[in-house]
Amino acid sequence: MVRRHPPPALPRIWLFSDERLGAGWAALAVLLPPGSGIVLRHDSLAPGARWRLLRRLMRTAQVRRLTVLLAASPALARRWGADGVHLRQPLAHRAVEAHRLGLLLTMPVHDAREARRARRAGAAGAFISPLHPTRSHPGAPALGHAAWLRLARQAGGRPIALGGMTAARARALDRASRIGAGWAAIDAWEEKAARRRTRQKRNAVPT
Repeated sequence: MVRRHPPPALPRIWLFSDERLGAGWAALAVLLPPGSGIVLRHDSLAPGARWRLLRRLMRTAQVRRLTVLLAASPALARRWGADGVHLRQPLAHRAVEAHRLGLLLTMPVHDAREARRARRAGAAGAFISPLHPTRSHPGAPALGHAAWLRLARQAGGRPIALGGMTAARARALDRASRIGAGWAAIDAWEEKAARRRTRQKRNAVPT
């Protein structure tokens, strides 16, 4: 059944799920500013467990006005009730299906070829990475600002910086580019959650 309402607006701030992180995802989602977004990957989970994780995130999203995308096929994202689909490059040919289903569509971009493919697909956002060195891909060369901006111009839609991103780096990118770029992170949110847990433990100690 096709949605009868348009997909939500594309958020500027994002959390990327990653199975190597220790904090519970509900705890990380609560740290996001209202109006942010989450891309759920967790491909190694069994379908049932992955579906249950998505449903937990969707409940948090409703309270905090978050947008949740599923990295999967458009049909699965629609069937599971996600707000949109993060369409990996091998599935770029299914972008028409995502639009037909009324899903918010984003794609990953690592080079010029993928940037052009995201533009042709009509992706609302392109997660362009890695801008900085990142633990997710140890040893992979970082794009740097100049190469990242070239891909941002080629990709169309809103460019979203991924790879070693923090709020401070996002502000620096915004000042340098002035193109309304978004940013996404994995470790930055886990580190914020760890700092919160430390403060809570400290405050719980009787004085």
